[in-house]
Amino acid sequence: MTVSQVISLLGGVALFLFGMTTMGDGLKRVAGNRLELILYRLSGTPLRGLLLGTGVTAVIQSSCATSVMVVGFVNSGMMKVRQSVSVILGAILGTSVTGWVICLGYIEGAGGLKSLLSTATLTGAVAVVGIVLRMFSKSTTRRHIGDILMGFAVLMFGMSAMSAAVSPLGSAPWFISTLSSLSNPLLGILVGTLFTAVLQSASAAVGIVQALAVTGAMGVAEALPLLMGIAIGASAPVLLSAIGAGADGKRAALVYPVASMLGVGVLAAVFYPLHAAFMFSFMEKTVSPFSVAAVNSVLRVAMTALLMPFGGALGSLVTKLVKEKPQPSQEGPTLRLEERFLSHPALAVEQVRMAMRDMAVLSRKAVSKAIKLLHAYSEEGFSAVASMENAADVYEDKLGAYLMKLTRVELTKRQNAAVAKDLRTLTDLERISDHALNLAENAKELHEKALAFSPRAAADLDVITAALNEILHITVRAFETEALETTMLVEPLEQRIDDLISEMKRRHVERLQCGECTVEQGFVFNDLLTNFERVSDHCSNIALAIIELHDSTVEAHGYLHALREGDDAAFRAAYADYAARYALKAGDDSHV
Repeated sequence: MTVSQVISLLGGVALFLFGMTTMGDGLKRVAGNRLELILYRLSGTPLRGLLLGTGVTAVIQSSCATSVMVVGFVNSGMMKVRQSVSVILGAILGTSVTGWVICLGYIEGAGGLKSLLSTATLTGAVAVVGIVLRMFSKSTTRRHIGDILMGFAVLMFGMSAMSAAVSPLGSAPWFISTLSSLSNPLLGILVGTLFTAVLQSASAAVGIVQALAVTGAMGVAEALPLLMGIAIGASAPVLLSAIGAGADGKRAALVYPVASMLGVGVLAAVFYPLHAAFMFSFMEKTVSPFSVAAVNSVLRVAMTALLMPFGGALGSLVTKLVKEKPQPSQEGPTLRLEERFLSHPALAVEQVRMAMRDMAVLSRKAVSKAIKLLHAYSEEGFSAVASMENAADVYEDKLGAYLMKLTRVELTKRQNAAVAKDLRTLTDLERISDHALNLAENAKELHEKALAFSPRAAADLDVITAALNEILHITVRAFETEALETTMLVEPLEQRIDDLISEMKRRHVERLQCGECTVEQGFVFNDLLTNFERVSDHCSNIALAIIELHDSTVEAHGYLHALREGDDAAFRAAYADYAARYALKAGDDSHV
């Protein structure tokens, strides 16, 4: 090859890789936000995992991206290792679609309709539409579609440049000799593996093989080992993604290379002895870009069909290969927030949602546990509440740091709203756990000082604590489901709790004036009421954040004022129901 041809070849490779990256990024931005969550939520059975892995990979044009997402799922605890096997097998199969997309670059025609479908015409039309969308569209989605089309056009130009640069090699003796050596299965697989590991893309490696097929000097005997090696080499970037992952994450990353090597190894061990015995005639046929895509698809279908029945055994194998290292003991919850998901915002938002649900349940349980201490104090119970409060602090620190990182990446309008809601809610959940500890300390003070409330005062406290437990359950359920019907029940109950506290304070003052309550008892009593009120206030804040997520035009203070002072029938009906259920008993308040 001349220097000019070498430069043209390298330039074609560069354009091809850039175009593929641009097209893949655009596809992930347009479809990935939905497909990522679908992949996580619906991959519960092996068949679903296989189909979803195949479909997602076909859309985003990258088995590596799909597999790296799966590694993140497993490492964060969102998916089990055995679940990941079928999804990764689907990714191995789905990446064969790219070869057929590349075939569009080899459509040629002399005139009429065929000329309209030729590479040059198709590429030019796609480029024009892509640049118009990219430069003049105000819609973010349409601009991303423009990126997809521009990436495809650049990919096609790169393929044309590569094909033009290598086409003279078809008559070069040294090139024919080199290709002939690749018919040795072991050498061809090794070259394909190393070549793909360097490129970090199976699709790109297949595209280059398709470009070499244009020379007319490559047969099935040379292409098949290369494609087998490409299937193995594609696992290199997945292995790299496991750096820093836990044991389960490393196991999931190992599924790809183990599956590829086993699949290729078994197929090669069966096919080549049969070929030696029967001398298959098709092995000597010259390949075209279309037949390369076909051979690649058949190979991957065969690998998937071979390995799919043994998914459970494959999961067990990688589990045995990666031993669980003993982890140093640590205080607080084990909270894994995957940095890998920052490039997949939908997944990052989903794992934050899951962690915050756990935090919400933790804060609710802390308050419930603290309230029980008021009736039956124990050091074990106090320690449990303190431990929960420490865990809530850990949640706040780690989730807050992760959410701030998430604000720096490109998010949809809905995702931005969800992140803003979570940042606001995070503080409220942590403060609820703080008030739980305050309540536990009140219970400890009552126990240590041998203070006790009268039956009437205890009955009043039973009413307010029952209402508090309910508002916490409603708030956590509303946060988990984001259902407006449930969320709208929080504010009427919060208003009822405020009214109950006002009435209890009035009763307490009357008893204090009559000398029926000591100042020391009164301090504890007022502290309890203050913490109850603060907890219900934080529940109100959480509910309001959910409502604002559904309707960005809602303004907090104006909305609450209108709700409480207006004539909202649903609010009044809910408040009346709570007033009937949570009412202080009338009668003589003898002692606090």
